[in-house]
Amino acid sequence: LLSLPQKWALLALSACSSLCCLCCLPGLLVAIGLTLGNRGRVLLAPCSVANIALAPVSRECPFDPTRVYVSPPWVGD
Repeated sequence: LLSLPQKWALLALSACSSLCCLCCLPGLLVAIGLTLGNRGRVLLAPCSVANIALAPVSRECPFDPTRVYVSPPWVGD
């Protein structure tokens, strides 16, 4: 069982977490709305490859939906 100070600390942390989520929600909704509004065409617009299927392979394409952008922690870029 939690003591009274632990309960208050838990309540304060959950309130802060909820506030952070509410602050991020409008930005997420705007991003989703813009993406759906232009049917995702703007995401691949800078790609210079004529065939859109090959667009993620291009070095000029900043958005690659097939790539996982994770580097190991020991690699210092």
